[in-house]
Amino acid sequence: MLIKPMKKILLLSLIVFSLLSCNEPTGLLVEVYNPTDEVRINEMVELDYADVLHRLELTEDTSIIVLDVHGFQVYYQITFNNKLIFVPHPVGVGMTDYYRIIPGVPEHFDACAVGAHYDREGDIAWENGRIAFCVSGPEKDVERERNCGYDVWVKRVDTPVIPQYFAGINGDSVACEACDDVLIADTLGGSAILADCYDVGASLGAGATALLDAQGNMLYPRRCEAYKILNNGPLRFTVSLRYSPIVLDGDTVVETRVITLNEACQLNKVSVVYHHLTKPVQVVTGIALHDIDALIEHDTELRYVACAEPTDSVNGRVYVGMATAIPVQTRVACLDEEEQAVRGIEGYLLMQHEYQPGEIYTYYTGAGWSEWGFDTPDDWFSYMRSYAKALASPLRVTMK
Repeated sequence: MLIKPMKKILLLSLIVFSLLSCNEPTGLLVEVYNPTDEVRINEMVELDYADVLHRLELTEDTSIIVLDVHGFQVYYQITFNNKLIFVPHPVGVGMTDYYRIIPGVPEHFDACAVGAHYDREGDIAWENGRIAFCVSGPEKDVERERNCGYDVWVKRVDTPVIPQYFAGINGDSVACEACDDVLIADTLGGSAILADCYDVGASLGAGATALLDAQGNMLYPRRCEAYKILNNGPLRFTVSLRYSPIVLDGDTVVETRVITLNEACQLNKVSVVYHHLTKPVQVVTGIALHDIDALIEHDTELRYVACAEPTDSVNGRVYVGMATAIPVQTRVACLDEEEQAVRGIEGYLLMQHEYQPGEIYTYYTGAGWSEWGFDTPDDWFSYMRSYAKALASPLRVTMK
């Protein structure tokens, strides 16, 4: 029932673009087509920037702007690997949206997807306007060797707040009844705007990976040895991490991760490589289950898993999910009592994949919050299903 209005919008958009092209340089036309039966929202378009400049016959020192069909500028970023990225407007079912790239001076806009390494225990934390994450960085503290997983920090403001969290400014620190961490209080006196209430402990947390040995035991990542921030806003944050070697069947394996969070997205893109492997090996990607009877949903065919954490009377409910575009098996794994005591969880919701030597294993993992966009578990599960479908049928982007 949205088709007719959207056709009218498209027709009007084409008329506007035609009028614009009479008075402006032709530039480069970018078409964004949605091949699916769902409206696509907040998905990043990625173009090869060198190709863009070549097609426009411009040099790298020439600034450009991206215009929508109404002639308004669309915010963009040039990434460390020379990609031009921007978030298109929602693209209707079976519809095509249009953008034009021309020389010009881009407008300023505030960074949304940003992060940093913080001195407090060596954490690397990053966020966008929807969600925030944290992982342990290079640390000398041997006791933190087990801290290999992804932590979730939920938020309900669309501006960066993690620096305030570490600095302890702009709001009172309020004790969290469910944990030992603190919150940044809303200046209006409501619930927290940033809550560090997800307990990652010594587990994989919200979607880290582990190798399996021949007996099916999980070989957890060890200490992070090095990191490098590759993108730091305004629309994309990217960090690379290298972990201490582990030995598997005679191979001394070094894990590297590249984690990317785009603006307006709940999930990180994670690309993992296990260096120096000489044979295929099973790898699992896990969501920690603090309650083995937690509300979960997983689908091997659609290649996603999702869970709803137990409700916190103070901070609401945290949701976690993972998806991928490659074949995986999905399952729930219970830990024995000894492992539960060590890891601080009851089990995992897993995606399992046979990793080939030299492969770049790419998946997506992230979280949501009942206080910021996902009122119920069904809202989160619906988001994850749509995300998985979008991975299987990405937006089709062409330049003319």
